Amino acid sequence: MTGGEVLDVGRDAIWLTIQLCAPVLLVGLVVGVVIGLFQALTQIQEATLIYAPKIIAIFATLLLVLPFMGSLLSTFMREIAARIAGM
Repeated sequence: MTGGEVLDVGRDAIWLTIQLCAPVLLVGLVVGVVIGLFQALTQIQEATLIYAPKIIAIFATLLLVLPFMGSLLSTFMREIAARIAGM
């Protein structure tokens, strides 16, 4: 493999990682902000209040997004296998 091909694979792997992590991270961020606003508005200072809703939201997101994640990983693996076979 040439240096350009290695950089292409690395760039694709980084982009795949971003695509895989983005939905879960965004849901965690939104739930955290909403609960933080709720705590600020109601003046509830319970530090552990955020964990249960965030865990449930992230779990539900993973259940919904898992087929998409599998599809992305499968496509990436096929591309890598095709590059290996083409050598």
